[in-house]
Amino acid sequence: MKAAIITGASSGMGRRFAVQAAKGKVDELWVVARREDRLKELEQELDVPVRIFPLDLEQPGSVCVLENALKEGNIRVSLLVNAAGFCKFGKTAEQSRAEVTGMVALNVAALTAVTQAVLPYMERGGRIIQIASVAGFQPLPGMNVYAASKAYVLHYSRALNRELKKQGITVTAVCPGWTKTEFFDVAKQTENPGEVKNFPLMSRAEDVVRKALKDSEKGKDVSVFGFHNKLHRLGAKLFPHRLVMAAWERIKN
Repeated sequence: MKAAIITGASSGMGRRFAVQAAKGKVDELWVVARREDRLKELEQELDVPVRIFPLDLEQPGSVCVLENALKEGNIRVSLLVNAAGFCKFGKTAEQSRAEVTGMVALNVAALTAVTQAVLPYMERGGRIIQIASVAGFQPLPGMNVYAASKAYVLHYSRALNRELKKQGITVTAVCPGWTKTEFFDVAKQTENPGEVKNFPLMSRAEDVVRKALKDSEKGKDVSVFGFHNKLHRLGAKLFPHRLVMAAWERIKN
C-alpha cells in the first residue's frame, strides 16, 4: 500500500498539502496534528482513505505511535511533508522556557524524528518536503529561536537530499515568506506580541504549496515562492548578517 504522510495537517500549509496529496497516486493519506476535530473535518473533504493520528509531536514518544503504525502495516511512503511547526514573536529573554524549547522540540526535534522514522519505508522516487522559512536564511532578532530552528531545517534538508541522492529520494526545503495562515495567531500569543508588526508582501498558502510540489518533482533541494522572497534569499547571501539584521529591525516595526 502506498501512503502519503502529512504532519501539521489540521491547518495552514499542512492542510493544503494534504488536499493536494490526496489527488495524487496514493492508496491512503496519513494526517498528523494535535486537533483531532480538524483532522476529521479534513477527512470528510477528501476522496482517498484517511488515517488520523491526533498527536502532539512536541511530546516525547508521540513519534513512536507513527513509527509503530508503519511497522504494523504493509506501507510504502511516496510522500512525506513535515509541516508541523510554530513561531512566537518577542525577544528571547521575554519568552517563557516552554515557548523557546517548544519551538525547538517541534520545529527541529520532531521534524527530524518523523523523517528518521519514515525513511526506512520510502523507495526510489519518494519525496520529502520540509517546511523551513526565509527566516532561516539569517539570524532574526525578535524571532530568534524560530529563525534558528528554520536554519536547521534548511541545512538539514539540503544535506539529507545529497545523502539520499543515490537512493532516488528527493528532499526539498520549502522557504516561504509571510504567508496567509494561522501562523500569526499563534505567533502573537506572547508577552510581547508587538515585537513584529509589519508583514509586507503576503503570499497565498496555496501558491507556496503548488510551487513546492513542482520543485519537489523537479528534484530541487530548496523551494522559494515569490520574487521578493528570492531577493531576500540573495540579500542574505550577499550582505553581512549584521546589516541584514539591522534592516530587519527597521522593517518589522
